[in-house]
Amino acid sequence: MIRARRALFAAVLGALMAASPGAPVRADQAAKDFLDAVYKTYVGKDAKGVPIDSARFAKLLTPGLMNLIAADAKRAARRREVPNLDGDPFVDAQDWEIASYTIDVQDTAPGKATALVKFRNQDEDKTLTLYLLQINGAWRIDDITGADGSLRKLLARR
Repeated sequence: MIRARRALFAAVLGALMAASPGAPVRADQAAKDFLDAVYKTYVGKDAKGVPIDSARFAKLLTPGLMNLIAADAKRAARRREVPNLDGDPFVDAQDWEIASYTIDVQDTAPGKATALVKFRNQDEDKTLTLYLLQINGAWRIDDITGADGSLRKLLARR
């Protein structure tokens, strides 16, 4: 019994020490894996990426961001114009040929993370910041910013 209590005390003490303010915070590996599954579809010649009109695309975004994209497309169709989002938001381009990418994820709060994605697309270096939210235990993209600003702000333009 005493041995079991000592083992329990050691386990609790170890967990407390690992969670202490001085301990480094490990970025959420699940968020990085989520983004890696997205970006690996953009690598290589003739890579297909994630089509904007696919069910998979909608599952990668928060409902709020997906609603903004749908409203932008609907508004453009009514006016017979090109939508504000006229390229692929994951690569900030209409065409791509990407050989590799890097992803650095930082936890910002419980259920929130920010990711820096870097790649070279057709001789142009790109850095995108993706803002992630965890919804029902799954990571979703809530905004993307690049050299031209925020995707949410772009979609809000009338």
